[in-house]
This record gives sequence, C-alpha cells and structure tokens, in this order.
Amino acid sequence: MTTCDDIEADKRNEQPSLVRLVLFFVMQGVAVILVGFAALFLSFEPVWSAESLQSNFLKPGDARAGSLLLKIDEGYADASRLGIDVDLTVSGPTVRARITQIFRNPSKDWVEAVYVYPLPAGGAVDTLKVVIGDRVVIGDIKERQQAKTIYEQAKQNGQKAALTEQERPNIFTNSVANIGPGETVLVQIEYQEPVQQSGDTFSLRVPMVVAPRYNPAPVVQSVDFKPGGGWGAIKSDPVPDRDRISPEVLDPATNAPVNPTRITVRLQAGFPLGEIKSPHHAIKTEKPDANTSIVRLAEGPVPADRDFELTWKPVAETAPSVGLFRERVGDSDYLLAFVTPPSVEQAQQNPLPREVIFVIDNSGSMGGVSIVQAKASLIYALGRLQPNDRFNVIRFDHTMDLLFPSAVPADSEHIGRATAFVGALQANGGTEMVPAMRAALSDKAGDTNYVRQVVFLTDGAIGNEQQLFETISALRGRSRIFMVGIGSAPNTYLMTRAAELGRGTFTHIGSVEQVEERMRGLFAKLENPAVTNLVAKFSDASADMTPAAIPDVYRDEPLVLAAKLDKLAGSIEIKGRIGDRPWIITLPLADAAEGKGLSKLWARCKIADAEVARTTRQATPEDADKAILALALEHQLVTRLTSLVAVDKTPSRPQGEPLKVSELPINLPAGWDFEKVFGERPRTPAMPMERRADTEEARVQIAALKRAQPVATTAPSTVTLPRTATDAELKMIAGVILITFSLIVLVFNRRQMSLR
Repeated sequence: MTTCDDIEADKRNEQPSLVRLVLFFVMQGVAVILVGFAALFLSFEPVWSAESLQSNFLKPGDARAGSLLLKIDEGYADASRLGIDVDLTVSGPTVRARITQIFRNPSKDWVEAVYVYPLPAGGAVDTLKVVIGDRVVIGDIKERQQAKTIYEQAKQNGQKAALTEQERPNIFTNSVANIGPGETVLVQIEYQEPVQQSGDTFSLRVPMVVAPRYNPAPVVQSVDFKPGGGWGAIKSDPVPDRDRISPEVLDPATNAPVNPTRITVRLQAGFPLGEIKSPHHAIKTEKPDANTSIVRLAEGPVPADRDFELTWKPVAETAPSVGLFRERVGDSDYLLAFVTPPSVEQAQQNPLPREVIFVIDNSGSMGGVSIVQAKASLIYALGRLQPNDRFNVIRFDHTMDLLFPSAVPADSEHIGRATAFVGALQANGGTEMVPAMRAALSDKAGDTNYVRQVVFLTDGAIGNEQQLFETISALRGRSRIFMVGIGSAPNTYLMTRAAELGRGTFTHIGSVEQVEERMRGLFAKLENPAVTNLVAKFSDASADMTPAAIPDVYRDEPLVLAAKLDKLAGSIEIKGRIGDRPWIITLPLADAAEGKGLSKLWARCKIADAEVARTTRQATPEDADKAILALALEHQLVTRLTSLVAVDKTPSRPQGEPLKVSELPINLPAGWDFEKVFGERPRTPAMPMERRADTEEARVQIAALKRAQPVATTAPSTVTLPRTATDAELKMIAGVILITFSLIVLVFNRRQMSLR
C-alpha cells in the first residue's frame, strides 16, 4: 500500500531526472542556435578565417618592396617573384637586346598574365621564347589575327602559350596563358636597333615604363540622311585601342615600387672608349678586354619607373664622322651608313631672322618635376632669342591660351612678359595636343623673310598619336617642328615621328640638371644651317634605300641610310647643301665593315616608311598595309599587322579547371604626380619607400631568373579582400533556417515543460 510519504519520496527522486531532461532540451536548442550562427559566420570565411591570414592575396597598399601584383577576382596576388632582366650587346652601330620577364603565379588558380611594356620605337622585334621547366618553346611570326586565333585555341586547350603584340611601335603587350598554381614561366623577347649618335656622343635608351596616356573622348556626330530625312549617329574614336594601352598604375604614395629590373650592357663600340655614363641611374663598369666594357646597375635591380639611358664617347676628342657596315643575308647585301656632315658656323653667313613658336604642355601628366623641367627649358630658350627674331608662346592642357594674338618682336618687354607667363604655369587637366599643334602651325603671315620654327615641349603622353601626325602632315607648311621630350618616360615614338614629319629634331630632357646642356644643343641646331636637299646615289649597284625621302640633317647629327643591294660594288655618293654651300661625299662600298642585324633594321625602316606614306597619304591604306605585311613576314618582325605566338604542344591545365585573367599593374613614371593624372584617391597607410627593389630578397629573385627556378618566399601576413562570386548567400540562408528551427525547438520544449 502506497502511503503519502512514498509518493513524496517518488517526487523527490523524479525531480533530478526532470531537471536533466529540461537541461537536455535547453542545451539542444543552444547547440542548434550555435550551429546556425556558425553557418552564418562561415559565409564570411574568406575575410576572417585563419587560413585567409596566410593567403597570397593582398591589397595594393600592402605590397612588399620589389613586388608586382596580379589582379584577380579575390584582390591582388603578390607576384614579387616576377623580375625583368635586360641584356644588351652593342656591336659597333647596332644594339641587340634580350628582355627576359619571369612570371610567377602565387595563387591557387590557373591564370593568364597580361602585361603591357615599352620598347624602343625603332626596335625590330623578331624573337619570342617561352621557358617552361626544362622546355623552350620558340615563337613564330603570323598575321595578327591568325596569331591571336592560335593563342586563344591553345589557351582553351589548356596549353601554355605566349603572344606578343604591338599596340604602338613603342608599346607591346605580352599574354601568357595557363600558368599553373605556384608555377613559374619565363618569356624572352629580342630586338635589334641602331645606336644613336649626336656629335661625339653615342647612346642607347631602354624604355622601362609605359606612361599613362591621355585618351580624348570619342566624338559623336549627328547625320541627316536624305532624302528620307532619318537621323543617325556616327561615332569616331580617336583611340579605339585605349584599353590595350592603359595598364593600371600604382599610386607610389601607397605602394612600394614594383617590377625589379636588372640591366647589363656589353659595349663593343668599335673604337677606344672614353667616358661612359648614365644620366638617370648609377652604374659600374668593368673592362674584361681592350675592346669591351661591361656596364651594370651599381645598386642592383631597380624599379621600372624611368627610362635607362647610356652614353659613351671615344677617347679622342673627335668622334668618327663616317661609318659604313654591311651584312650578307641570303642573296642580298644590306648596308648601313652613318655620315656626319661638317659643321659650318652661321656667324660667317647672313642668317635670316627666326619666328619661333614655343608650345608648352601644362597638363596633369606634367605635374611634379616635369613641369619644373619644362618651364626651366622654355625660360632658357626665351633668353636665347636674338633682337631680330620674333616669337609667341602657347600653353595647353585640355584648354589652350596664346600669350600674344600673333608673333611679337623678341625685345626685353615681350621677353619679360613671356617669362612671367611661363613662370606662373601650373600642371593640371587633360592633354589636348592636337589643337595646340594646329595653332602653332597656323602661319597667317607667311613671311618668307623669317625662318619659322616650332619648339614643342611635352611628355607626349597621349593615345591619339595618329591624329597629331595627320595634323602635322596637313598643316606643316614652311614650319619646322622641334620636339622636346620632358620627364623620365617620354613617348619617344610620338616625339621622333612628329619631328620627322615636321622636318625637325627630337631632344630629350630627363632631369633639371640636363636643361641647359640639352637646350644649348637644341639652339645650336636652331641657329645654324641644316644640311638640306640631300640625295644619295649608288654607282654600280641597284639599291632599295631607306628612308625613301632623306630628311634634313642638323648640326652634329649623322645622316643614317640603310639599303638592300643586289651586289656590294662601287660606291655611294651623297650630296646636299649646308646653308648656301654645296656638300658632297663619296664612300667606297668595299671598305664597309661587318655588321650584325642590318637586314632587320633595313626592314624596320622600310616599314616606318610605309607608315609615313600612309599618314601623309602618299600611299593608300591598302597599299601601305600590303607592303608592311610582306616585309614583316619575310623578315620575321612584329608590327601593327603581325604578332609572335609560341605554343607548348603539351596541355598543362586540367580539363574543366577555370582560367583567370591577371592584368599586371605598372609603376607611375618617376617624378610624376599621381593626383595630377588620376585625381585624388582615398589614402591608405603608405609603404616605407626606402624599401626599394634592391633588397636582398629582390636580388635573390632576379638571380633565380636566369636559372628559371621558382624562388620560395614567405606568404604575406595580410587579410584578403572580400570575394564576390561566392556561395555566401546560400550559407546565410542556411544559417537563418537553422536559427529559426532552433527557436521553434525551444518554444516546443517550453510548452512541454509547462504541460508537465
């Protein structure tokens, strides 16, 4: 028989088990809630997970010194193992260059690297090699569209492939497909170019950065179609390839320098060498034998943010005035001649007064030290004007001002006003160069008693070069155009072609220290007679000579001729006039020395002739393109119409694995003001700029370049940028569902407890 005491005892015994049951359900609910919140937080795993802290992705402001960034969906991958090695061999009148670029893919994806880079405008690019492990793949010249098709098919098939395309004669694009996770690929191109000479100074220049270009907006015109009366629109884009010549530029205030570059020059000038120097880089020189000097960068690898220039002089005070070189290729002889006419002092003649139109670029790209150089150069030039000269000053950005309505006498009052005007200029705005050139060439007076000269100071940072060339061709009249390139990375293609079309010269000023020296040399050309009416004739050989129309030659400049001959016999006679005096020289062809790469240089010059004929409308676009294509295919050169493509026959990317495009950014040219070009941007903490690309890490990286081996480096301790194309939304929904379910369970448990 159950008593009341027994019932109470049973209740006391049951209470702990009931408590345990309640606690069980509560804990179960809490667990479900935690699972729900965990699922919710997992949707942000790319940002906060521990694994992400060891990721190879980072923001541009987090880049390490000497690094180059790969732009990918997740942000930027640190590609600090990319380096550039420039190896140059000077053999008398020519330079053979080998540029090696190493691409290291630090990500977990298969990527395609796209890299825009500069080369000399007169370089003949003829070789492409791709090194993959221990295999070397050699490129072939194909028509541009055919090469593109071959590359795209190889990319789709998972094969490693490289494509070298010309965007401008001095801007090229490399595309490298199917670089595997953690893999290194070397891409090597080679080109030939002539040595430059001015007086007793010989030189070469290696462009190292593509300066940002100002690209005028497309013009849209409304057109009335008659007789129907309907309206239409015509869109004319002066820079249709703007996307291909505008790589991303890193702000130096928030990014350390990138693209560490090593340069070696083997100098075999053909005469005893005197002074060797580089105006913009510290160098060291070795002399392994009497005929060779080896020049290297004194500080090791440097960031690619300014052009490299090397000059050398002979031991004797007087440089060789005549050089004649030959090369036999196939059934033809190729000849390269350098002839420097003697200088004739203008003082003994009765020179005509000059009308000099100065044009100065004060656009945003001239910000920083460039505008200082330009203003100093122009003020120096104003001081060199003679009392019987007259002048005017034009300044331009995206607007334009003429200081005087027309040219004025070069008296002290007008010179003073011009000096104050130039001194007050500030760099800002866009670069509308064509209207300024049109205004400079406007010759309303047409006074033949004055020699008309246009001195144009700019960095040439525009993408619509062709519009400028067409303007010069149509309006040059009796004017002669002297281009003065300003800054660390001028557009030398624009400068040299504009000077050629304008029958003038190109002078580069890369630092304030060079202003007086370079402007003095320019005025020696402006103030002294040029060699005009030049003609050349071969005595015993039929020759295909370039340039087709021999330009005027100014003081201390050599006349450079290239020719393809059916036989090397007889002589070449060159005639012209220096001021009012006749000049003639005869060179026996049998005395020509052996040269290298002359056939390539001849073909490149012939291609330039065809491009000029197309611009000046001396040839139809169809005829010019036909000539260019034939020369490029015969001599295996990269041009506007041909490209180099190399394909590895063995597929490497597994089928089904996606391929991401990685566009590689570049440095801002040294001395430029980022905000003047791109406007103000939000600031992040700046990198310590003293950590340059000459650190020990960078030295090891580029030392490995020649061995074609990957270099192990530590992953950056940074946080990735949030990814966009992820399954975050699904995870968030799942988290909400689990949280809702946990709340339902809790409510149900409480009801059960209340019923008890």
